[in-house]
Amino acid sequence: MEENKRPVSVGSTPEWNPQNNKSDNGNKGLKVTVIVLAVVAVVLAAVFAYVWIDRQKMINDLTVDKQNLTNELIELQGEYAQLSSNNDSLNVQLDREREKVSQLLDRIKKTDAANRSKIRQYEKELGTLRSIMKHYIFQIDSLNTLNIALRKDAELARAEAAKSAERYQELSKTTDEYARLVEQGSEIKGRGINIVGINASNKETDRSSRIKKLRTCLSLIENSIAPKGPMRVYIRVKGPDGILMTSDQQRIFEMNGEQLVYSESREVDYQGAEVEVCIYFASEQGFTKGVYTVEAYTSSGLLGTGDILLR
Repeated sequence: MEENKRPVSVGSTPEWNPQNNKSDNGNKGLKVTVIVLAVVAVVLAAVFAYVWIDRQKMINDLTVDKQNLTNELIELQGEYAQLSSNNDSLNVQLDREREKVSQLLDRIKKTDAANRSKIRQYEKELGTLRSIMKHYIFQIDSLNTLNIALRKDAELARAEAAKSAERYQELSKTTDEYARLVEQGSEIKGRGINIVGINASNKETDRSSRIKKLRTCLSLIENSIAPKGPMRVYIRVKGPDGILMTSDQQRIFEMNGEQLVYSESREVDYQGAEVEVCIYFASEQGFTKGVYTVEAYTSSGLLGTGDILLR
């Protein structure tokens, strides 16, 4: 039994065992695999974390963009509400653009903030609407400037018209006064009216029983601006009872728009120079005692009045 024991010397090297070597290599490979997998997991986790963080940042940015876009649209909506014009056609166009702003605002509110393409599209539409609004502002300012200029012109025109109307009224008054004076000056006047009774022998008498007719004579005075040519002189004879004497009630003439019955008349050729006119009036009923009144007229007015006393 003692012979089989081998002495072990101190400090000697252990014997090499192939099984032990394989076990050590396997452990090393497993460690490397675990390490690699751990590194890959860490890298993947880092990548996923980066992607998630980046996406959250993008979503946050888009949310801010959406809110800013919404605020800008609300502001634009308020600016459109303040735009007004006296031009009906322009107001119709403004209402159309206001409706576009409201519709875009509704679409933005319904859109997910993460929908970047839609948000960018809406930003472009906002820019277009803002540019259009600037165009309308310029157009309204131009119209307002034009309206101010037109109002000034209208005020000047009204002032000038008022002055013209005032001058016209003054001129009309002057013209009317001048026309009145001319009309008055152009009227033919009479003077020296004389009434006598004429008997059957064509002699003058004041005895009523012998008178066959009354002769009324007067002069038409000279007037260079009076109408020239044929004119008619009328007489109205009133008896002692004040009743107009005429052989025909249809003997009517017009004087200044008034129709009068006359007793007798005569046409005279008046050329502006003084001319004497005599008119004879015979009464079928004869004449009685009393005062007879004779009025002489033209169509322009009274020439004169005279009386005769018959015995």
